[in-house]
Amino acid sequence: MPKSPHRSPKLLDRVRERIRLKHYSIRTEKTYIAWIRRFILFHDKRHPKDMGKPEVEAFLTHLAVDRHVAASTQNQALNAVLFLYTEVLGIELPWMDDVVRVKRPARVPEVLSTAEVARLLAQLDDNYRLMASLLYGSGLRLMEAMRLRVKDVDFEYRQIVVRDAKGAKDRVTPLPVSISEALKAQIDRVAEQHRADLSAGYGAVYLPIALATKYPNAQTELAWQYVFPSSRLSVDPRSGRTGRHHLSEKGLQHAVKGAVKRAGIHKKASCHTLRHSFATHLLERGNDIRTVQELLGHKSVQTTMIYTHVLKHGGRGVVSPLDS
Repeated sequence: MPKSPHRSPKLLDRVRERIRLKHYSIRTEKTYIAWIRRFILFHDKRHPKDMGKPEVEAFLTHLAVDRHVAASTQNQALNAVLFLYTEVLGIELPWMDDVVRVKRPARVPEVLSTAEVARLLAQLDDNYRLMASLLYGSGLRLMEAMRLRVKDVDFEYRQIVVRDAKGAKDRVTPLPVSISEALKAQIDRVAEQHRADLSAGYGAVYLPIALATKYPNAQTELAWQYVFPSSRLSVDPRSGRTGRHHLSEKGLQHAVKGAVKRAGIHKKASCHTLRHSFATHLLERGNDIRTVQELLGHKSVQTTMIYTHVLKHGGRGVVSPLDS
């Protein structure tokens, strides 16, 4: 019999196809593919359909015992492998009781004082200062700021709508009045750049597949453009279309790291520290913890409770005997 010209897709191609069918992000796609590849290589390139619960347990235990990964990293690997078996291979794995699980340490979040936040922001250039101000002033996560669209900045109601955040939820958070003018100027620059892109035959921005299908003309509208677009055009790895994506988060991370050092702040501060500080300072000012929970987009109030550690100042509000 002659060979069929249509070969069955390779395993990782099937994984990519399934991930895109479920509308997962490109970041999740790359992460899952990387973990599945590591899982297969760990077992000497055996096909996953010839493996099962013992092999998955061995891989996850190896990550904990030999690689000393964080709890979140081990969970990420587990999610990727489970996706492979349930969504691609159609195999339901039994509950894995024999995995050595990484214990999640109970750490107190690093928080900056209001004076330290002001010193940090003063050390940043205008564009990075505006982005960092949103992390602190609106409690945004790093990627929420990077993916912010023009239409989700509401100057009239002084709020920002965070779309499809962690847990695939939307939420509303305050827009600081002190940066409104700078944000309007930034959007004006985006509009000017967008007109130039349209004139050059580009101007289509990435939209999730469902939205792109529902609103076919939205990709070229200003409302859907990123507030902080990249300075360069790039090719979408999925559609192959050339457009302007948002800025890389690495630029802001590097800028904040340098600003912390120049400001003389001797804390392990990062972009996420600004979000921690947003929550803590709101609670210090007497805001209700349930309100802060909604502003942060936490699923459980127990997560928000970690910010109460500094409310009474000092270790649990206890006065040192040296100060008596």
